[in-house]
Amino acid sequence: MRALLVSLLLLFPAAAAGETPARAPGDWRDTLERAARAVVVLRISVPRAFDTEKAVYATATGFVVDAQRGLILTNRHVVEPGPAVAEAVFLNHEEVDVWAVYRDPVHDFGFYRYDPEQVKFMEPVELQLAPERARVGTEIRVLGNDSGEKLSILAGTLARLDRDAPRYGKGQYNDFNTFYYQAASSTSGGSSGSPVIDREGWVVALNAGGRRRSAASFYLPLDRVVRALDLIRAGEHVSRGTLQAVLRHRSYDELRRLGLRTETETAVRREVPAATGMLIVDEIVPGGPAAGKLEVGDVVVRVEGRLATAFIPIEAVLDERVGEEIGFLVERGGQPVEVAVRVQDLHSITPDAYLELGGAVVHQLSYQMARGHGVPMRGIYVASAGYMFSRAGVPSGVVITEVDGQPVASLDEFSRLFERFPADSRVTVRYFHLKDPRTERVAVVRVDRRWFPMRHCVRADPSGRWPCQAAADPPPAPAPRPAATTFPREDERPARVLAASLVMVQFDVPFRVEGVHGDRFLGAGLVLDAERGLVLVDRDTAPIALGDVRLTFAAAVEIPGEVFYLHPEHNMAVIRYDPALLGDTPVRSAELRATPLEAGDAVWLVGLGRRHDIVAQKTSVARVEAAVLPLGEAPRFRESNMELVVLNDATPTVGGVLADGKGRVLALWASFSTPDEDPPSSFFAGIPAARVLDMVTPLREGRAVGWRSLGAELRPITVAEARARGLPEHAARRFEARGAGRRRVLSVARLAAGFPSSELLEEGDLLLSVNGEVVISFAQVERAAQAERVELVVLRDGAELALSVPTLTLDGRGLDRCLLWAGAALHAPHHALAAQRGIEREGVYVSWFWYGSPANRARLGGTRRILAVDGQPTPDLDAFLAAVAGRPDGDAVRLRTADLEGKVSVVSLELDQQFWPTVELRRGERGWLRVAH
Repeated sequence: MRALLVSLLLLFPAAAAGETPARAPGDWRDTLERAARAVVVLRISVPRAFDTEKAVYATATGFVVDAQRGLILTNRHVVEPGPAVAEAVFLNHEEVDVWAVYRDPVHDFGFYRYDPEQVKFMEPVELQLAPERARVGTEIRVLGNDSGEKLSILAGTLARLDRDAPRYGKGQYNDFNTFYYQAASSTSGGSSGSPVIDREGWVVALNAGGRRRSAASFYLPLDRVVRALDLIRAGEHVSRGTLQAVLRHRSYDELRRLGLRTETETAVRREVPAATGMLIVDEIVPGGPAAGKLEVGDVVVRVEGRLATAFIPIEAVLDERVGEEIGFLVERGGQPVEVAVRVQDLHSITPDAYLELGGAVVHQLSYQMARGHGVPMRGIYVASAGYMFSRAGVPSGVVITEVDGQPVASLDEFSRLFERFPADSRVTVRYFHLKDPRTERVAVVRVDRRWFPMRHCVRADPSGRWPCQAAADPPPAPAPRPAATTFPREDERPARVLAASLVMVQFDVPFRVEGVHGDRFLGAGLVLDAERGLVLVDRDTAPIALGDVRLTFAAAVEIPGEVFYLHPEHNMAVIRYDPALLGDTPVRSAELRATPLEAGDAVWLVGLGRRHDIVAQKTSVARVEAAVLPLGEAPRFRESNMELVVLNDATPTVGGVLADGKGRVLALWASFSTPDEDPPSSFFAGIPAARVLDMVTPLREGRAVGWRSLGAELRPITVAEARARGLPEHAARRFEARGAGRRRVLSVARLAAGFPSSELLEEGDLLLSVNGEVVISFAQVERAAQAERVELVVLRDGAELALSVPTLTLDGRGLDRCLLWAGAALHAPHHALAAQRGIEREGVYVSWFWYGSPANRARLGGTRRILAVDGQPTPDLDAFLAAVAGRPDGDAVRLRTADLEGKVSVVSLELDQQFWPTVELRRGERGWLRVAH
């Protein structure tokens, strides 16, 4: 806003100096100087998707039309059809809260209100609306927040007053049943809601949209705006009527082709000489008041006996006659037809409530959506699929017609149905896509009441708030019933042996923490212990601990599971399930053999396809090579220090194993995510069984896996490269003799912060020996590191150094606490941050934020760490919770943050406790719990 003030001083330098400059005739400066004091920047946070709008934070423009009452006029798509949290910034950079008092259901205008007493340091002026002053050729100026530039003044000349309303596309907000004005003023994002003024300072139109590929801008006429403003000033309801029909203006030549009679055209031209055409019925919403009475293509001649060649006279009748029948005279194929149509309350078919459940937002199907897609106004619209519906494959933007076999006509019915379902129960929903309304689809939704609350929110005018009422607790879930199945008999022996050891694993992520790169993961698991219910998967199937796990055996029985162990450094995880839930299903523990694989070895690839079918292929090993993966923008799990088995030919699977001819497992066929690609991709390779056994053996024996780490990422280099870096000849010969076919030396590539190795080792060190032995494999180093201390000899700058390096134990539980605060997901810095970026695990890590939240508005982006709150250090989650405890709604919080490069910045954030309350997720003995603070 300081830029706005400076721009005005540049525009009016003499006025800023206290002088009175001479004004040339027709000078715009006085007009602009006064009008600028009425224009405000609007900052809008939309916390929930609703109707045509998505959750977002945006800026736009408005202007004061009643300073005494604090009324600001702007666009409907700025006021928002759903909940919004907004503030207005005046010319002097004074901020005040504003709340919506009216948004038109169809036309692109609405009003915010502010408390005039809150404006302390300036006296806002109000602009007067004068729709009658709009004329073709009128020179205009558009004052607004164009492209975020605070104050821009764009010039233009009104070229058309009878343009069709702009069409922004299906599924978007679209105005209709009105003319628009057009000028070449090149307005763009942020200028929505700007006043369009003439030379005398009268507002002749409201800026609404434009074309990206041309200079054309589109303005809304103000006739219906003036009516609404007068009623709001009087404290009266703004009545709005509808026929659920869309009218379009068409010229006489086109009307003749539609059957307009010559005598009718003659009469209209005589009575309204300025008219260039008439209105036709262009669209009719099925099931609406006009359906079966009016027809598409009808030419509207008279309404209630009066000639109707424009939109405003018809709208005036509709708005004043809500609930009554009105008469139409139309010409249909050249024949006059009289019909009577009952006017419907437009507000009654405009949603003013929504339901939150399972992270989704649903509400009644709106008139905007029904009209845009030509469907009846029935069913529940999924504005945001959230966690619960997306898990079931139900996307946003669909209409649910049945729940559990019962039709749903209202949001209350929908809410009552879901309140009666126990958590985690399965419910069948029937729905259709608005783009394909004739095809119904069926999905099985698993009810979520654990990760997200269920509550019903209703708009409360004129306060502009959306108070919410929490749903009753769900009924207790019945105890799961065991189910048994058998495994299909396979032809090939390896597949026949392993069929009873392979299981499909689905992992769903409700909150993106630890840099996780997706919401849904699918992979094959290998049963390690059928008696204890332990299944091995890769970490591209179970990337984190926070989520829901489902296991499917033999494509027939699905049971729940939980993440039992996450290898802190390698692409392996263990899922646990209750074997009792499988009854007498003949699940078999797989046999692992630590036989090393080399290039040319014959193996069997046995895995699962996406349709749960067993896939078996005889193939061979192409090579065994070190995993060298790039870093991603957001630190997350990434494989390192591992030799991977690459095949010559591999059939597509979602995972599996590499086995010998007897079905004994030689390697886990695992998916590896590539962190630096967008969207993320993955590749498959084998993890040798010997490395798997290092983790599995303690688990099979019922012992905790205390994985110790050196905290160093190693890379192999050739002996020749090591010679170039100073490797002595005698040492080179030892590596050549030790390496046989792998003549290489391990080099330190990266060191993890917080490990003793980061103080003792340096990047570029060559590893000559570990505990007195020459080593060339990652496995040798890691097995030696399972002791509390390892003795290393390294080559640094041509000199050999003997180092005694302590190791640290890494936890395999993964994340067990997460805080949802101000629309951001916070947790303790995870291991990837220290291992990949060398950042100490201090502070509170921002893993994710939601659009339309305070975190979004404050640009508190992911990968940052919060180091202090209002000057109070926050080294961990408990310190952070103590620092923000008891803060009221709307309170400003000052955060000291650091990015991945260590750059420190300060973020100011305003709390929103209604839409973004503080919630903690904790993992305990019974799984994850949601705790409100």
